[in-house]
Amino acid sequence: MTTLLSTSDVAKIVALQGPQQVFSSLLDYVLSDFLRWQEFDKSARVASHSATGVIELMPTADSDFYSFKYVNGHPGNPQSGLSTVMAFGALARVATGEPLLISELTLTTALRTAVTSALAARALARPGSRKMALIGNGAQSEFQALAFHYILGIDTLHVYDVDAGATRKLESNLASVPGLRVVRFGSTAEAVKGVDIVTTVTADKAYATILTPDMIEPGMHINAVGGDCPGKTELHADVMRAGPVFVEYEPQTRIEGDLQQMPADFPVTELWRVLTGQDAGRRRADEVTVFDSVGFALEDFSALRWLRDTAMRHGIGSRIEVAPRMADPKNLFGIVPAARTASPALVRG
Repeated sequence: MTTLLSTSDVAKIVALQGPQQVFSSLLDYVLSDFLRWQEFDKSARVASHSATGVIELMPTADSDFYSFKYVNGHPGNPQSGLSTVMAFGALARVATGEPLLISELTLTTALRTAVTSALAARALARPGSRKMALIGNGAQSEFQALAFHYILGIDTLHVYDVDAGATRKLESNLASVPGLRVVRFGSTAEAVKGVDIVTTVTADKAYATILTPDMIEPGMHINAVGGDCPGKTELHADVMRAGPVFVEYEPQTRIEGDLQQMPADFPVTELWRVLTGQDAGRRRADEVTVFDSVGFALEDFSALRWLRDTAMRHGIGSRIEVAPRMADPKNLFGIVPAARTASPALVRG
């Protein structure tokens, strides 16, 4: 039998554990998998682009488990009452192919993206960073804010969005978080002044320049999350040139990230190399660092493992028959007459 987790099930896990414990425990799973990066099958995600958005498939595997995520990105969806990003995924056993878990990954993607952002910032931002600008206050913004608050100790958040309603939503959702001060600004340039970290998480599928070189101050860490598909950027090219650039999986980021606007030989460092100590991260307090984050399948693999373990511990989820259980595994056809016997209404009189 396969475990099925709905969005309500995952929300229940978050509610039971609380966001601080969720971010801490999920970070442990993501970090442990980054530290064994070379054990994974890796490929850039398979994407189907349209005029309104993109649909992607993100697979990966180690010697024990295989996972994939189906995910979309359609910036116009909120006008139709749908989320910009919607996702689901599966975890299977490599030895047999048995599907172990099928889960929603819309809420979970926001959790794992925020955890990955904070994990990278912990390695790349100045020690003692306390102020962050959050540019783009949509669906993923609260998760980014909370992950940085609980994992890095960010206590002051400068926020800005072209949609004032999105900012009001963010302020309302974070109003009761102890030790986190949220300050609204009227522009990106105003919001980023004097901060340690700048997180951009905008949704428009466009070659945008959310951050320009004149906004960058010595020692800043840039966490660029929103530029995550071809034709979608957030950083001016000269911001990319301001300091060393770090990525998840270089072949994918060169296609999808802000890196897509740079020459093919523009140097980058994959994050796993910093986390394992093979390459340096930040070298000086006044150095600008950039994490060009597009999301990679390993992070979903980690999240699915975390979901399975946590759901089992709390007794959350449904058991469904995705793969058939048969007395004779070679007699697949036998399922049909057996179903008719079990359900007399299916038999014609």
